[in-house]
Amino acid sequence: MTESRYQPRARSSENAGTGTLIQAVIAAFQAPDLRMRILFTFAMLIIFRFVAHVPIPNVDQYALQNLFQQEGTGEVLGMMNIFSGGALENMSVAALGVYPYITASIVMQILTPFTPSLKALSQEGEMGRQRINQYTHWLTVPIAALQSYGQLVILSQAGVVPGVSFAPERIVGTLAVILSMIAGTMFLVWLGELITEKGIGNGLSIIIFGGIVIGLPSLLQGVTAEQGRPINLLFFFALWLAVIYIIVVFSEAVRRIPVQYGRSVFRGGQMRRASGTSYLPIRVNSAGMIPLIFAFSIVTLPGIAAAYFADPLSNDFVARSANFLVGVFNGSSFVYWVILFALVVMFAFFYTFVVFQQQQLHENLQKNGGFIPGIRPGKPTQEYLNRIILRITWGGALFLGFVAISPYIVGLISDVQAFAQSPVLTGTAILIMVGVALDTMRQLEAQLLTRRYEGFMNR
Repeated sequence: MTESRYQPRARSSENAGTGTLIQAVIAAFQAPDLRMRILFTFAMLIIFRFVAHVPIPNVDQYALQNLFQQEGTGEVLGMMNIFSGGALENMSVAALGVYPYITASIVMQILTPFTPSLKALSQEGEMGRQRINQYTHWLTVPIAALQSYGQLVILSQAGVVPGVSFAPERIVGTLAVILSMIAGTMFLVWLGELITEKGIGNGLSIIIFGGIVIGLPSLLQGVTAEQGRPINLLFFFALWLAVIYIIVVFSEAVRRIPVQYGRSVFRGGQMRRASGTSYLPIRVNSAGMIPLIFAFSIVTLPGIAAAYFADPLSNDFVARSANFLVGVFNGSSFVYWVILFALVVMFAFFYTFVVFQQQQLHENLQKNGGFIPGIRPGKPTQEYLNRIILRITWGGALFLGFVAISPYIVGLISDVQAFAQSPVLTGTAILIMVGVALDTMRQLEAQLLTRRYEGFMNR
């Protein structure tokens, strides 16, 4: 790799802007294979939306909507609804969405460095990655079973679905619903993999993206019914545009570490010269949205558990403790957002270092004959990279913490609390939408550039 590979391609000012974007869209549909990939992706999203409206039997939709509006419970259901692609609000067979698969993937990523057999598989190239992916699919099934049962128990206590238990008179109905929800999850995972293979890529992310975007029309309809001053609404959306801009900047920010190749490398049965200078890009936000998922799951759990023991009219210790936890762990509490911020920062560091330990960057550089100027290969290179990662992760961690608490900040500043707490406008949802949009544009741009078309993005 040479330095020119990382240099942005020069573009004239007249090719930039809206005209370039429109030309790129037209060019994408003019290429037959690329057009088929785009149309195939849209077809899979249509199928997904049909599945998202196939409900399980005997659902009380009125009780379900009330549960979404409750403090504490509503926040975690809104987050789960995001990862179900909007299917949970209909209590469909796909109500779990792809969340069990995401959980299984996270578990496998964390276990790989500490399990010798998995670590050996991860170093076997494509075959090893396929085997780990197969294990991830197997792990998804029990996780989906546990999550579906827990979700049904919570919803049955709220009166959304009939009683769920493994008593002889209810076991058949309970198992039928659990198996239906597991099948719905695996079907969405299959759709996502089809989009990755035959569509425009990032299948699971695009499914989540589609579920978030589908909620925007109802949000805009609510804007027209807002009783507040128009200036508040304008200020609110101006703040969210600023949040989106910050997300784009941090999502694209990288620290480029110069790497030199100064010797020949024996690879593929022949000697290859790997000389020259390139850059090792390290993203400021290497953890993505994973710390947000961890933090939201933990910070909302105490409020949900305490809600079933809370009783404002009771004066015993259990009820008073539950009332206190419900008051602290809800979206209107300042302490809730402080704890959420701290958890996001902590998990950002944890997950970033887990990922970089798996990549073994210093070993890969040494195997390929690369070295960082002024740094000796081996352990000194590892220590140098760890220091760099530690420093830039502070920026990524604080950025993710800001994204997590941005609904609370925007709500305080703009005085439009209803929209600031909308699941569609949470920092996590916007981070997903912006990230998926950027990744999709990069992939389409790569396809267009191979056909000598101008791409979407002005670098």
